[in-house]
Amino acid sequence: MQLKSREDRLRMIRRLIRHNRIGSQEDLLGLLEDEGVVVAQGTLSRDLKYLKVSKVADGTVGYYYTLPSEKERMENEQLFIDEFLRGYVSIDWNSSMVVVKAFSGHATTVALAIDNMNLENVLGTIAGQDNVVFVALRDGYSGAEFVSDLKKKIPDLDFD
Repeated sequence: MQLKSREDRLRMIRRLIRHNRIGSQEDLLGLLEDEGVVVAQGTLSRDLKYLKVSKVADGTVGYYYTLPSEKERMENEQLFIDEFLRGYVSIDWNSSMVVVKAFSGHATTVALAIDNMNLENVLGTIAGQDNVVFVALRDGYSGAEFVSDLKKKIPDLDFD
């Protein structure tokens, strides 16, 4: 089965984790293959990180994957939003790169916040040593679109 998008794959992973006791990435890869979906282990690892999947003890012989509740996910995202708002100074962008200026010493915190806001078209961030963060965007996704998506997550964002 060829999935149309990353979102389709993420939905399938969520469903499999909710309905199966999965103890390893290899087990999950096998379940995905049973569904006709072949995915690289590295991609699956990134998907699990994006979904904030964790492992919990089953009380007897091992651990299994679990998804955070919607409340936990929202609380975690709010913590990162608060950290972003505390640390950023300004945002500027061009067609493929966003530069976020941060207060001195806050670049790492701001980068981590962006990485954890689940912005699908962000490839990743690079934090400078002190006060600048570079945000790498997916091909075809502009800095203006990034700022628009960020504003949806953080309605109080003032970057003018």
